[in-house]
Amino acid sequence: EQISRGIAILKSDGLVAFPTDTVYGLGANSGIPRAVERIYKVKQRPQNLALPLLLAEPSQISEVASYVPRVAWLLVHKFLPGALTVVLSSSKSVSRIITGGGKTVAVRIPAHPLAIALIQGVGTPIVGTSANLSGWPSALTADEVRSQLGNEIDLVIDGGRCPGRESTIVDVTGEIPRVLREGAISKAELGKVCEII
Repeated sequence: EQISRGIAILKSDGLVAFPTDTVYGLGANSGIPRAVERIYKVKQRPQNLALPLLLAEPSQISEVASYVPRVAWLLVHKFLPGALTVVLSSSKSVSRIITGGGKTVAVRIPAHPLAIALIQGVGTPIVGTSANLSGWPSALTADEVRSQLGNEIDLVIDGGRCPGRESTIVDVTGEIPRVLREGAISKAELGKVCEII
């Protein structure tokens, strides 16, 4: 019931918080600019900071990236679904509101059935950033989401406590993949798949 309600809210311009395999996420429909703008406002996040996209399956990556290098596919097939966010060159179909005016897009496929059900239900990638105020600790429970974001969002789906380790972010737009944030997947683990800096 919560998932059905969440999908309906995301198909309009609503915001939904939900559990993932890392921390609680705050989602909006990536195809509705005013919904994406609400995320910046609710999180009090500077608009030049890009927002990541959550996908349901690897085939969606080609829809949002203009070019996917071979090394990116190696990382995707090894670590996704999971706690890896991959930064790629953005396709023109991705709104500049999402990319923060930049030329890259960050994508992840969460290893959580509830998050995947929402993305599949909406039928398009959803913006999926951490459900907290900018600069505040990530929310690991539905109550922590409510205490930070209050009534600013339309639905909080309570799926219990999240593991708490944020995703590792890897930029694959250069010659050698570069770790921008080391999270749940270590640099050493990534190094077993490809050269990494």
